[in-house]
Parts: sequence; C-alpha cells; structure tokens
Amino acid sequence: MASTAATAAFFPVSSPSTDSVAKTKNIGSASLGGIKSKSSSGGLQVKASAQAPSKINGTSVGLTKPVEGLKNEDDMPSPPPRTFINQLPDWSMLLAAITTIFLAAEKQWMMLDWKPRRSDMLIDPFGIGRIVQDGLMFRQNFSIRSYEIGADRTASIETLMNHLQETALNHVKTAGLLGDGFGSTPEMCKKNLIWVVTRMQVVVDRYPTWGDVVEVDTWVSASGKNGMRRDWLVRDCKTGETLTRASSVWVMMNKKTRRLSKLPDEVRGEIEPYFVNSDAVVDEDSRKLPKLDDNTADYVRRGLSPRWSDLDVNQHVNNVKYIGWILESAPQAILESHELASMALEYRRECGKDSVLQSLTAVSGSDVGNLGYFGSAECQHMLRLEDGAEIVRGRTEWRPKYANNFGNVGEVPPASA
Repeated sequence: MASTAATAAFFPVSSPSTDSVAKTKNIGSASLGGIKSKSSSGGLQVKASAQAPSKINGTSVGLTKPVEGLKNEDDMPSPPPRTFINQLPDWSMLLAAITTIFLAAEKQWMMLDWKPRRSDMLIDPFGIGRIVQDGLMFRQNFSIRSYEIGADRTASIETLMNHLQETALNHVKTAGLLGDGFGSTPEMCKKNLIWVVTRMQVVVDRYPTWGDVVEVDTWVSASGKNGMRRDWLVRDCKTGETLTRASSVWVMMNKKTRRLSKLPDEVRGEIEPYFVNSDAVVDEDSRKLPKLDDNTADYVRRGLSPRWSDLDVNQHVNNVKYIGWILESAPQAILESHELASMALEYRRECGKDSVLQSLTAVSGSDVGNLGYFGSAECQHMLRLEDGAEIVRGRTEWRPKYANNFGNVGEVPPASA
C-alpha cells in the first residue's frame, strides 16, 4: 500500500469523468424493480419499495431477474494502477538475448586454436628452482633468451656459465645457508670468508638455441680437506638430452687479507649435511696446463681492462668474465668454423677493477690457416697482468660446426676430395 501510494505520486491514477458520474446517477435513479435513489445531505441514499410484481393469468410479469449482458461498472474488474514497476520493459526477453550472445561467444572461443603447440612452453622459466633428491640436489629451469645467443644462433659459452653460477647461488639460498656474502654461509660471514673457484672443467655436447628451455641440476661434494666440489648437469627440458656437464673446485679466501683460508669447523658443520658422495660428473683432465709467454703464444691480445659491471659483490672480477677474455685471443678462423667442445681452467689469482690484462693463445694439433670445416683443434690459453703475474691458465678443445652461418643452417658440408 505504501509503495503504491508513493508511486501514484509520480504516475497519478485517472479519476472518473463527469459524464460517467452522471450516467451512474441516472442508472441509480431509474426505477428498476422498485429501486429508487435520491440525494440527501450530500450523500447517496438508496430506498427499496416492497411492491409485489403484477401477475397475468397467475404468472408474474416484470423484472424478476436482471437482463443478461447488462452489468454495472462496479462489477467490472478495474485495471491495475500505473506505477514505475509495471512500465519497465520485459526483462526476461532482454536476459534471454544476452544469454544467447554469451553462449555463441563461448562456443567460438572454445573453437580457437589457442593452446601452446610445444609442451616445454608450459614450463615456467622464471621460477627460482627447487630442492630435489632428499634435499641434496637443486634444480632450476632457464629459457634461452634472444640476447643470449650469438652469430651461430646458439647460446654462448658465457650464457651457459652464467646459468651454472646462478643455480649455485640459488642452491645456497634455497637451502637457507645464504649469508650477506656472495654465496657465503652465516658462519663464513662472521669470519670474513668467501668462496673462490680454483678449477673449472666444462664439456658441451650441444648448445641450446633461442626459445629452448634447459634444466640445470647442481650438487656439492667434499674436495680434499679444505675444499668443496660443485657439479652441474644441463639437460634439454623437452627431450631430456644432456647438453652440458661441468665440475668445479672451490676454496675459501679471507675477504680482508685476500689470502686462502682453511675450512673452519663451524663452516664445515653448515655445509657437510648437503654433501653428496659421488664422483665428478666430468672426468678430471690431469694434463698439466703450460705457461705461455710472448715467444710460445701464437696470438696475443693486450689492453684488456675490467669495467665496473664486470665486478661482483666481493669487488673482484666475476669468473665468467675470464672466459670471455680468454676467447679474445682465439684465432678468428677457429671461431668461425668451430665450436667450443670443452675447456679446463685454473684460476691462480683474482683480478681487480684497476687491472690491465693480456690474453695469450697457442694453437696445437692443426694448421690454423687450413682449418676450414674439418678437423678438431686444441688451444692453450693464459690471462696475465701487464707485469707478468698469472691470472688464469686454460685449455680449450674445438670441434667443427656444420651450421656456422645463416645460409646453410643444418646442412652438413660434403666430404673433402
């Protein structure tokens, strides 16, 4: 009632016209079966007479019942009042139309071929990784970016080495052993100790290319009394093929004195629970790395100086940067026709931000001028300061690459006559 009254204020109900009132009065004043009406004191009074109907031959005549088809307006159903609600459109029709549109759109969407075509695209390359195999191994995935490949359309050796370093640090972090230093444990931070690599061996079976997703596993083992060995295994996520194997040996250095240090018992207690009792993933190359000088080197590159971006948080040159400097003196003929198959490095001294280095390379086992596509090659390397102090000694082995330019990718050259 309240809502109807409020709505009627905006949509008033039409009042009966004067003619209708007059007709009603005439009907009421007509003598129908002795019913009379008269107006008195502004009201409506109805008076009924008790006259008996006349009879003809014993049959009553007169208005004994109302005439069919004649009804009073008071008996007619009145239309509902005009309100705001009953003037709205039929919402059921509008809802049906919207539902039809959405069902048609959903059908078209499900028919689209939006699903990824490669299963490895479902792998999240941005995850920090996870601990596997009873907490003794760390695993992380990497997607090869466009800026990580070179002219051969494959990932560079520096890219692979950066992946190895990243998984090593994330292993320490995920295990809850990361202190304030670069991979240092809390006890190492208390004693101003940092890890430094002394030896690295890498074997590359195949280089990934842009868009590939690689899976890197890493674990640690004991190495002697005061060292730690870290191994890596890199596989193709899609095929499971082994791409790269690497093994390294690390020792401790005092951050302030820059001298090597023994492994304290407190630090040993932190890291020994994570040691894996296994052999190195790469067989140790026990051959001695020779020392090069201006007389024994075939190629020398001088004036190499680290930039600020080449330094790590321990204020020394990142060990991956040394690999780039070593390859600076490799002959162009080898870089164009061969790819790096393996390398062994011995780190002898750290390099600071103000150092100026020289890169020396000697080629053995092949005539550099006639390398072409065929034949393997071996190089000896050394990085040294200008005063002759050795930084790194190394050995690299190279194999022919059969897709060395954009014109014949994937084509194997014919055999030589």
